[in-house]
Amino acid sequence: MKHISLGGVWKLSGNGYECFGTVPGSVYSILLQNKRMEDPYDRDNESKALQIAEHDYAFSRSFSYDKNDGSAFLCCDGLDTLCDIYLNGSFVGHTRNMHRRYEFEISGLLQPENELKLIFHSANRYFKKKFVKRLWDGDNRDPLLGYGYLRKSFCMSGWDWAPRLPDAGIWKDIYLLVGDTDRIQEIRITQRHENGRVWITPAVSTLKNTARIQTVLTSPDGEKIEISPNGEYEVVGPKLWWPNGLGDQNLYDLTVSLYENGKVVDSASKSIGLRSMRLVREKDEYGESFCHEVNGVKFFAMGADYIPEDCILSRMTPERTEKLLTHCRNSNFNAIRVWGGGNYPKDDFYDACDRLGLVVFHDLMIACTMFPVNDDLTMEFTEEIKDNLMRIRHHACIALISGNNECEWHQRNFPDDYKNGYLNLFEKTIPDIIREVCPEIPYIPSSPTSFEHFHDPNNENKGDSHFWEVWLGNKPFFEYRNHYFRYLSEFGFESLPSKKTIDRFTALSDRNLFSRVMEMHQRSNDGNQRIISYLSKTFLYPTSFETLIYASQLCQARAM
Repeated sequence: MKHISLGGVWKLSGNGYECFGTVPGSVYSILLQNKRMEDPYDRDNESKALQIAEHDYAFSRSFSYDKNDGSAFLCCDGLDTLCDIYLNGSFVGHTRNMHRRYEFEISGLLQPENELKLIFHSANRYFKKKFVKRLWDGDNRDPLLGYGYLRKSFCMSGWDWAPRLPDAGIWKDIYLLVGDTDRIQEIRITQRHENGRVWITPAVSTLKNTARIQTVLTSPDGEKIEISPNGEYEVVGPKLWWPNGLGDQNLYDLTVSLYENGKVVDSASKSIGLRSMRLVREKDEYGESFCHEVNGVKFFAMGADYIPEDCILSRMTPERTEKLLTHCRNSNFNAIRVWGGGNYPKDDFYDACDRLGLVVFHDLMIACTMFPVNDDLTMEFTEEIKDNLMRIRHHACIALISGNNECEWHQRNFPDDYKNGYLNLFEKTIPDIIREVCPEIPYIPSSPTSFEHFHDPNNENKGDSHFWEVWLGNKPFFEYRNHYFRYLSEFGFESLPSKKTIDRFTALSDRNLFSRVMEMHQRSNDGNQRIISYLSKTFLYPTSFETLIYASQLCQARAM
């Protein structure tokens, strides 16, 4: 199959705008590129950006096509979010999930010269239409009501760390797959570890089952070995993959090639680490353990939660992600938790975690809300789970899948019909998907959870815990020492950002902790007051704004 990229320059139109910009990209990124909107991070510009998102926008471009190339599929790796697709004026399809990959057969619509148009409808308006009554939506600063009714990154509607910037656009690659040859449908790599020996099985399925499949394994030393597809192969002298601090991050490359008439018609490569990974839960005198075990070695998880690096997703680059995760590795992290209110990261995130030895605790993309369980939303959610787990399951770094962030904890007092719908989804439907797609990856229904169906889900003596009594609960710092968590995947304490950062989003007149702009950028309810409260119990009151910034950071350091 021939891959024809449709990225690059596209035209954006709508709401009185007409300009050109780069795809992958979004309404905000293209308007910023053309200086047609102000920086949404600066002062109170978030409100203006939110108004821009009240409208619909069209992305369009032209491209040529040679009929001799054969059949064609339009492939969209990420569309954010409510999108109607037209080719040469004919309707191709509708999307409503930014976390899914879509593919459309378009051969019958193609001409030598073509016009592709994607119309993105306002998520804001959709939320208002779908919203019925306020369900639990977390301790967030004015999120857009109704955000739980759409499979769009929740934090784009506002969070206790995020502004309300519900962008829209083509946030991942868009391209054509062209040709009538066979193509790779699925590659599934499983491992078996026994007494220091390792076997791998590369299961490969193709669209037509007509091509000859070649599978080549390349060792960390560069040695290439052709192995049989769809059969078990013992790796001689296996070099194991270890988390940061426990050993080397040895990686093998598995390349699958399809041959027809002696020519390669499709190929794909997967980087894998040879390791066994378990979630250890064993009864003991305190309750039940909860820890990762790699290659038979239990280890203490040290790390932090990962949220989207930028609210304008196209500004996230492999280089930026690599730099961030390298800082994590250099700070002695061995674990990263992908938080459930963002999105499923791009492949370069997982590639970097593999190289750097960062074990990934991965939420599915639901956080802090009552998921309105209905057939349409459940279908969208389950399809996105399959799409993404099939994409990431081969990575050495993936250690644990969690069904959601804090939904079990916050729904424990909800009516039985809500709770029954939750249990059916997170304790039956999703485990069935895990068993089908990646049974080797441990699964827990929620973070936190105590595995007792809403009973005391944040129990520190078993399962995973979140602890916010220091900060949100106004408990003193030494309260941390009164607890012995089995696994603590969320805790923290705020400080102000550096003066250099504050100078970037404020005017001189804003540089007071309780100015409108400073309060607007503080997303945690009463956060600035809380900083002052803790600071007053720790230090003398600062005599300048600059000293206040630094003192807040010292306060945070003491908490940690």
